[in-house]
Amino acid sequence: MHINEIGQRLKDIRKKNGYTQEAFSELLGISLNYYGKIERGEGRLSIEKLIFLHEKMNVDLNFLLTGNKSQAMDFYSVLADCPKEKVFDFEQLIRYAQNLYR
Repeated sequence: MHINEIGQRLKDIRKKNGYTQEAFSELLGISLNYYGKIERGEGRLSIEKLIFLHEKMNVDLNFLLTGNKSQAMDFYSVLADCPKEKVFDFEQLIRYAQNLYR
């Protein structure tokens, strides 16, 4: 993971969403000076800021950090590929995740 590339992807995401550096830094709760450093590859976002970007702006963190887009997981394909002896466990995991989401 190259920090300059992350800064460039973050800049692209910012511009795509119509934010100035000043507005984006305010959204993230960091100084404009520090945000500029992040885009130039001289600074890093905290885990909390990355989570904020993911949850509030639907930023694909896999893409932001690696440049690779996340592939959507198809539940039915996963279930079809699941060994028969593990289907019950898989279904329980899905139920548990649904309960956490609520």
